[in-house]
Amino acid sequence: MLKYALIGYPLGHSVSKEIHEAGFKSLGIEASYELIETTDEKFIDTVKYIKSNGYSGFNVTIPFKVKIAMFTDGFDKNADMAGAVNTVKINYDGAFSGFNTDIDGFIKAIPDADLLNGANVSVIGTGGAARAVTIGCIKSGAKKIDFYTRNIPNALEFINYFRNIAPQVEFKLNQIETMSDLSDTDMLVNATPVGMKGHSADKMPLDKNLLSTMKKSSLVYDLVYNPTETLLQKSAANIGLNVVSGLDMLVYQAVEAQKIWFNRTPDFVSMKQAAEKSLNRYEIDFM
Repeated sequence: MLKYALIGYPLGHSVSKEIHEAGFKSLGIEASYELIETTDEKFIDTVKYIKSNGYSGFNVTIPFKVKIAMFTDGFDKNADMAGAVNTVKINYDGAFSGFNTDIDGFIKAIPDADLLNGANVSVIGTGGAARAVTIGCIKSGAKKIDFYTRNIPNALEFINYFRNIAPQVEFKLNQIETMSDLSDTDMLVNATPVGMKGHSADKMPLDKNLLSTMKKSSLVYDLVYNPTETLLQKSAANIGLNVVSGLDMLVYQAVEAQKIWFNRTPDFVSMKQAAEKSLNRYEIDFM
């Protein structure tokens, strides 16, 4: 049996095991998938353990997506641009090959593949999640990206990096409190944890009234996937805006990981159903 895993911290309510096991089943592949929670102090020991215990690959989540790059022997273009690795394939010689599937997972979840071509995008947040979003927008032909953050000085390095690698795109950094009109926004992305269950499920990352300034053809993309429908998603859908859940991105990035591991495409629908079933179970546990 092939062995795969996810490393990161915390992993208490991760649904990656259920998603990947559904993918293995759809491909008819006998494989196991473990959650290996590790602290920063034990990270190197965890990597050594994986390398010496017959694993064929693994995923990486926060806070180790950057740190794992020190142990990889090569990167794909997405990982190189993002400066972060979330998928590792272990080759026959034991070498680690690093990939970033978050970027293509973000893109594939968008129903209209041409939406971002020449688009204006508004992104709330400038953390790690926003990096994958930004690269996805650049790859898809976005014309302008406005970032909204609470701490502009901390975000300067972030935006200057993208200005250097994508001079064809107009980037603007704004204080979140200045957001007042989204009428020229083709896609709004929440790349913060605001709205997440157990964190701020009763909140939105922006004033609800701002959604009504958006065009009906615009898309609201919330990277939060627990709950499966956030307050932002509900509010956007209620006024007729198109909505994408972070769950679709989560599943698509797992699909891309299995394509790397097996050179075959697992079934997205069964993987998403497994994720939803698991999340619904957590809903019951939390009540």
